[in-house]
Amino acid sequence: MTSAPPPPAGPPSPTAPGARRRVSARVGGIAESATLAVDARAKALKAAGRPVIGFGAGEPDFPTPGHVVEAAVAAARQPANHRYTPAAGLPALREAVAAKTLRDSGLAVEPSQVLVTNGGKQAVYTAFATLLDPGDEVILPAPYWTTYPEAVRLAGGVPVEVFAGEDAGYLVTVEQLEAARTPRTKVLLFCSPSNPTGAVYPREQVEAIGRWALEHGVWVVTDEIYEHLVYDGVEAPSMPVVVPELAGTCVVLNGVAKTYAMTGWRVGWMVGPADVVKAATNLQSHLTSNVANVSQRAAVAALESDLSAVATMREAFDRRRRTMVSMLREVDGVVCPMPQGAFYAYPGVHGLLGREIRGRTPRTSAELAELVLAEAEVAVVPGEAFGPSGYLRLSYALGDDDLVEGVGRLQRLLSEAR
Repeated sequence: MTSAPPPPAGPPSPTAPGARRRVSARVGGIAESATLAVDARAKALKAAGRPVIGFGAGEPDFPTPGHVVEAAVAAARQPANHRYTPAAGLPALREAVAAKTLRDSGLAVEPSQVLVTNGGKQAVYTAFATLLDPGDEVILPAPYWTTYPEAVRLAGGVPVEVFAGEDAGYLVTVEQLEAARTPRTKVLLFCSPSNPTGAVYPREQVEAIGRWALEHGVWVVTDEIYEHLVYDGVEAPSMPVVVPELAGTCVVLNGVAKTYAMTGWRVGWMVGPADVVKAATNLQSHLTSNVANVSQRAAVAALESDLSAVATMREAFDRRRRTMVSMLREVDGVVCPMPQGAFYAYPGVHGLLGREIRGRTPRTSAELAELVLAEAEVAVVPGEAFGPSGYLRLSYALGDDDLVEGVGRLQRLLSEAR
């Protein structure tokens, strides 16, 4: 009688002698994008027939302008766009980015100082991968976009959070930055207008922070993706324009996603000193090669046109912003500063934590977000995704009717807090 074959061996225990990890510690330690996770969950529930209203996605609800789409259609028919092109980007797009940068922010750069990336998110990672050595510290004002600290860690750096709450308008001070600076500090990440808070730094504070960085030899990576989405006459000046001496140690990140409603086209860029951009281009040549040519041609059409598309979106966002904040401020236990930029509200909800709502007592904003999704069928992103607990992020880049209905559900549910 023959014996049965032994069962197939499973993977070795990661603690066994000589065992190797199945997933590297570097990648295994990355947290999932909380904003994309919330959006995916909301879409899955809607597909299952649930009337979920999602405030999680950070993308305009407008279509890409028609002339941009037509440029892409035409580009798709051109055989030249069916082939590899330079890793740094099409020359026409690099020239368009340089011209747009001068036109919109007053920063004069050469096309050789531009690297076109697969969306702004890749620009973030590429900037850190190019600038950081293992152990270098990056000062990260919080609340921050959820991708920033993960990109820093992937690049071998160490994120150092500096928090400013709603009482400070979510704006960090030079004194806070100086307190966080150590001999290992290499970079300051700066984002204005801010995702997730919608806060915009005034010119005098931008200058003070820029001069602090210059004085102490700290590089600045400044994310300007929301530069055109500002309200109430507020301006979002570019740091290397306000402090020109900083240009040699500053990398500017941007893209077409928010300004032209092109989140799915995946075209971003980084602008910086020529040697840094050349090094970053070398990295991209091995990582992804060129950005899809059809998307690049569409981006050229976008950048060479006027800003009427973003003006139309801004008018709608402004209206929704006021509606959302007004409704949120009616909820006992919610503190909501008026955002001056981007398309997010970031209310503090400390006054709701520890209070009973429909038999449950949330102690964190993550638990509150779970409760809101279960009981009100409204998807929001908890503050833990962006820094400390006690906050929610709501995007107002959705239709007016859905916005009023969704925040109305929040009002009714949270009014039950005891």
